[in-house]
Formats: sequence, C-alpha cells, structure tokens
Amino acid sequence: MVQLPKNRFLDFAWLKQFMPRGLYGRAALILIVPIVALQLVVSVVFIQRHFNRITVQMTSAVVLELEYLLAEVNASATPAAAVQGVEQVIAPLAMQLDLPGAPVETSIRLTDLTGQWVARTLSAGLPTLTGVDLKSSRAGVVVGINTKHGPMRVGFSRDRVSASNPHQLLVLMVATGVLMTLIAYLFLRNQLRPIRRLARAAEAFGKGQVVPYKLAGATEVRSAGKAFLDMRSRLERQIEQRTLMLSGVSHDLRTPLTRLRLGLAMIDDDSREDLERDVDDMERLVDRFLSFARSDALEDDPEPVDLAALTRHLADNAARAGQNVTLGEVADPGMRPLRRAALERALENLLGNATRYGTHARLSLVTGRGDLRFVVEDDGPGIPPDAREEALKPFARLDKARNQDKGSGVGLGLAIASDIARGHGGHLRLGESADLGGLKVEFVLPQ
Repeated sequence: MVQLPKNRFLDFAWLKQFMPRGLYGRAALILIVPIVALQLVVSVVFIQRHFNRITVQMTSAVVLELEYLLAEVNASATPAAAVQGVEQVIAPLAMQLDLPGAPVETSIRLTDLTGQWVARTLSAGLPTLTGVDLKSSRAGVVVGINTKHGPMRVGFSRDRVSASNPHQLLVLMVATGVLMTLIAYLFLRNQLRPIRRLARAAEAFGKGQVVPYKLAGATEVRSAGKAFLDMRSRLERQIEQRTLMLSGVSHDLRTPLTRLRLGLAMIDDDSREDLERDVDDMERLVDRFLSFARSDALEDDPEPVDLAALTRHLADNAARAGQNVTLGEVADPGMRPLRRAALERALENLLGNATRYGTHARLSLVTGRGDLRFVVEDDGPGIPPDAREEALKPFARLDKARNQDKGSGVGLGLAIASDIARGHGGHLRLGESADLGGLKVEFVLPQ
C-alpha cells in the first residue's frame, strides 16, 4: 500500500502558532468565530437573495415608466412639443426631465451594494440607455437616454429602484453581535474566575505558600478544586510527618551523643581523638537532618531582599569563616520578595559544598531572559552528567564523584537547596564550570 505524503496545510498544525495560549483568549476565540461566521453568511445570503431581488423588481417598474416617457418623446414632432406632452405625466411619476440634456455616464459608488443591479436592469430594459449616474447624489438616480430629439436626461428618487438603507441590516447585525459577545464574555469571565483562582492556589502551593481557596464555579471546576484541596491536605500531612520524624530522631540522637562525649572525656587513650572526631561528625549529621527538616517548613514570610547586597554579604561571611570564596559577576536586579533566611541557608549550603570538595569557590549573580541565577562554581572533581539528577535527591551519596577524604556527609546539601529553590518557584541546575573545571550549581529564580 502506497502511503501518500502528509500535507502540513491539511492537518492545520501550522495554525497553532497563531492561536492564543491563554484560556481567556481561546474561550473568546471559540465564542467569537461562530458569531462572526454566522453573521457573514446570513448577511451575504440575505442581501443577495432579498435586497437584490427587490431591487430588480422595483427597477423593472421604473423601466416601464421610462419606456412610456421615451415613446411619448419620440412621438412628438419637436423637443418643445415632447416636453409639453409629458409635463402632465412627469409630476405624478415624481421625475425630472431635461430635453435635450447633458450626457450621462455610468458611475457607481464602491459602497453601493445594489447599484450594479439597478444599472444592469435599466440597461436590459432600455436599449437606448447611455448611462446611469448613482454617484452624484445618494438620494437620486440620473439616467441618460437617446431619443430622436437628442440626449434626454431623467432624474428620480433612489427609493424607487432599491430598498432604502440596506446597510442598516449590517449595522443592526454587527451591533447585536457585539452586544451578545459582550454579554457572553461577562458570563464566560465569571465561569473562568474559579479556574484562575484554582491555578493561583496551585502555583502558590508549589512555592510553599498556602492561600485560601473556596470551591466555586461549575461542577467540573468544583471537582477539580476538591481534588486539589484533598491533594494539598495529604501533602501537608506527609510533609509535617516527615518534618516531625526527622526532628524527633535528630533530637533524640543528641542525648546518646552527649553521653558519648562525656564518656570519651574520661578516657585517657590514644584513640580518644579519633572517637571524638567521629562524635563531631555525627553531631554535624544531626544538624544536617534538622536543617533538612526545617527547609520544608519555610516558616519565614517573603520580604523585599536586595539580591546584589545579599550576594556580597554571603561572600564576606564565607571569607570570614576561612573559606576561599571570591565574587564573580554581580548583577543588580534590585529588590525581590523572597524568604531571606531560607535563601541564605540554601546558598550557604552550596558554598559549603564547593569549598568542601574544592580549594576555590566563586559566587556570582547573573540575570537572564525571564530569570535570575545565583551561580556557585568550584575547582573540585565535579559531578558526571549522568549522576546529576541523582545528586539532587535526599541522602544521595556520590562516592565516586566527590572527594570523601574531605570528611563524611549525609547527602542533604543539594537536596536542601533544591527544595528551597522549588519553594520560591525556581529550580536547581547542575553543570560544569567552564574555567574552574569543577561543579557549577545554578540557583534559578523566576524574575
């Protein structure tokens, strides 16, 4: 079976680039296109079949009157006698006659919807017709007819050959269509408002915020809203349970660690320092557990933060702590509403990891198209591309990628930073530093 090549113009896929992307735009398009199409079809068919037929009928009656006048004029001996002979007929017919008169040329306005039918019917009924002037006056018609006494000019009202103001139908249809579209748009906005509230509530929850949401709208919207509220409740319970578990375990571990430290203080042995170092590592792991548990809560409210000043502040704090951290490019995006404490905790974790696994770290703040990025780079061993997704998961240990001689870890540093980034509507992106050669971590936030 031969398969014919697919024509891209027949599947209408190319129309997608011209279609609106928003729900309001698409709903308005679905609403307006049928109304406009219906009005165009009705108006064209009505004008062609109704107004044009009426125009032909009315013009045919005028042709009979003009034929009578032409016959009377041609039957007279002189032009004066012809004019005198039709004077009693001209008045009842509401016509004006000039004999001899100036020549008349056919002229029709572009906006005259029935002018062509008037001129065509007059030409078909009067073989000696020289022209039809429908342009000089909107309310009148002037025709030129050849007689045996020379050109005859006859004028009469336009109302006698076509229905008056056929454009009123179009105006009425357009006005009615606009009114109905406005009413439908107001109704549609009320129907879409609950969907937009649901979208805002879902977006806020994705950033770690809980905004009030009340079920409203159509049955389908209420079902989606109820499903969202149930999902949010389950996630909040799971987050709360995990936070309580990690906090409880970490808190309970402090008691035996304290007893171990007291016991080690009473031991006089060469291995005492090694054991105390192990206890310090365990306490550091417990602190990491607590920090990871607190990162889910994000209890601080957003506040205006000067990001450029914050970047310099973090670099200064790292330098005072003995870390080899330098400043790279620092843009000035101005003030942004962010959770300052959570943001500082995330960037401090990234700087701690950079100096932990490398000898030199660099902190930068750059702006891009629609986002801004805190960039932390180091000269350490980095993380292979196929392991970067795994590195963002909690408790991930990439023994082959990171230098374990620098001390033990629990694999929560990148996970904490990633959670805080998602809580601000952004994400964490891992890559390779172009000049330092180590890991490049981009803390991406939306503009």
